Amino acid sequence: MDRRQFLTRSSLAAVGAALPFQKLWAADNFAGTFNDLRRNVGYFTERGGTIGWLATDDVLVVVDSQFPETAKNCLAGLQKRTSHGLDLLINTHHHGDHTGGNPVFKGKAKQMVAHRNVPKLMKQNSEDSETDAGYPGTLFSDSWEMELGGETIHVAHYGPAHTSGDAIIYFENANIAHMGDLVFNRMNPYTDRPAGASIHNWITVLETAMDEYPSDAIYIFGHGHPEFGVTGNRDDVAVMRDYLAAMVEYVEDGIAADRPKEEIVNLQKLDAFPQFQYADWWTLSQNLEVVYAEAKEM
Repeated sequence: MDRRQFLTRSSLAAVGAALPFQKLWAADNFAGTFNDLRRNVGYFTERGGTIGWLATDDVLVVVDSQFPETAKNCLAGLQKRTSHGLDLLINTHHHGDHTGGNPVFKGKAKQMVAHRNVPKLMKQNSEDSETDAGYPGTLFSDSWEMELGGETIHVAHYGPAHTSGDAIIYFENANIAHMGDLVFNRMNPYTDRPAGASIHNWITVLETAMDEYPSDAIYIFGHGHPEFGVTGNRDDVAVMRDYLAAMVEYVEDGIAADRPKEEIVNLQKLDAFPQFQYADWWTLSQNLEVVYAEAKEM
């Protein structure tokens, strides 16, 4: 399955990941759910990757944009919270369930921010390169920050992980970090190797994030098992780290034992992680193939 197929299927799969089951077939006028966390920072769920936001009388910031129709619902809801114009749209990475709504915010946002790899990866994913996909124009390599309305916003890239353009957005005063798809909370994650992903370095990125932010930080995740949700703490990030590390250990032990590749990657689930949700649109075996390829390149 290529990336476009994944993104098409993930628009459905992500619904189940982000919302309780009973909301999947809500009324036609269902316009997502807004959840407050602290200090005017919260998150929005409807369809696609979780949107983060900061909304006050003096500042409006949005992290990720889902899809065009859900982005409109998000924007409409935010405009009920503040009459202030949109200062920033920040993308955590390039995938369509996180950037598909960018055109809705383009022209309204004073700046659209992302890692420097995001626009080119968006263009590679696009079926129609002539369509305005709302490419971010403010790009960074390692870090970027801005002070707005009494909040300091840090944006950091710690190297390839889920893709080669992942960013963590940290609201310093609220002490909230939006992880994008660096965390699929209790879910087997998608790994976009054609976009420069690295499961080995993904582990390091998560360890860096746990060290970088205070112990009482709240984390927003791109997707989550319905029973565990799309927010959590350092322990939840550690579970994701441990899951990836278990994959690496399993594959590298198999290689050391000279087991054939087909035998190594033919695993349906990791018994040490019974709470994890698995889906047929991106399997554990496919992640193990990524780990195997990385290990052979080292």
